Amino acid sequence: MTKLLIGYARVSTDTQDLTAQRNALTALGVAPARVYVDQGRSGTNRDRPGLARALAACRSGDTLVVTKLDRLARSLPDARDISAELAAAGVRLALGSSVHDPADPVGRLLFNVLAMVAEFESDLIRARTCEGMAVAREKGRLRGRSPKLSPAQENHLVELHAAGSHSIAELAELFTIGRATVYRALERATTSRTLPRRP
Repeated sequence: MTKLLIGYARVSTDTQDLTAQRNALTALGVAPARVYVDQGRSGTNRDRPGLARALAACRSGDTLVVTKLDRLARSLPDARDISAELAAAGVRLALGSSVHDPADPVGRLLFNVLAMVAEFESDLIRARTCEGMAVAREKGRLRGRSPKLSPAQENHLVELHAAGSHSIAELAELFTIGRATVYRALERATTSRTLPRRP
């Protein structure tokens, strides 16, 4: 049976690009069709569809290839678990051009150090994000999304719906909003018991 190289790439947000990782995996010998990806997925969350497909594609003798360990996992327990699962299945793990040997004490030490660094970086990013949000909140810059309808517009929409003269689609077109926004406005009105009753 031919031994295959299976690639995995991940970025944390939908706006980040996977091109650099794809190119690096191709340069390492992974066929583009055998590269599995997760976009907009945190490495701290093990529940990733692309990762699940990559692991399922691996057979004994194959090698799972990632450009860096932090693409595979951002937590030490997850990195260890994935490594152990691969080893138990007879699958090798390559971090860039280096193949991880779980039986080698030095290799295990290096692997754990890299996993701890990846976890530390993730914690730093989380802490900086929280600090940034706190500062923005103090300065009044973090207010969330602006409502699509003013209170007066929302009341008018609710009144038109209660009168039975307009459908949901017509209301959405009239106020230049999506149907979901119409339903949310009606739901808020019902919850607050301000929905006018039809005569």
